[in-house]
Amino acid sequence: MGFKFEKLEVWQSSLEYFDLMHEIADGLPSTERFNLQSQIVRAATSISLNIAEGSTSQSDAEQDRFLGYAIRSLIETVACLHLVHRRKSLSDATMLRRSCQAACALLIRLQAMRRSLTPRGEAVREDAVAYEAAFVEAPGPDDATPFDDSPSSVPGLRSSGSGNP
Repeated sequence: MGFKFEKLEVWQSSLEYFDLMHEIADGLPSTERFNLQSQIVRAATSISLNIAEGSTSQSDAEQDRFLGYAIRSLIETVACLHLVHRRKSLSDATMLRRSCQAACALLIRLQAMRRSLTPRGEAVREDAVAYEAAFVEAPGPDDATPFDDSPSSVPGLRSSGSGNP
């Protein structure tokens, strides 16, 4: 008899993303062993673990909370990817581009699962923060990512130009 989370496609996708993050971590220089390497692996691990833990929740609101934690951990891994790129810790940006695309696809799955849990407006949420984002679909293999050789912005994000985060 299996566990509920083992049947979830979003959990299976998180395992594939976990493998990508390990590939990147394994390719980092030894000077990053206790910094970025450790951080990216821990954050990627947290995604899968929060999906699994949330699947055993007593309520949809509780499962929604754990999916929120998984999303935060996913965003943490993306931030780590930016730091890896900024430090030029990997000689080939192909893996970074692939990981960015996988992160976008996983984010969409996590958000879809959250939306399926509760009718609009009934979920317990934090106060809304004004971000300008339009994640409509995951970028394809030919779409721009933040790790392309030419300067570009993150797909779906627009800068307000105010200098504020």
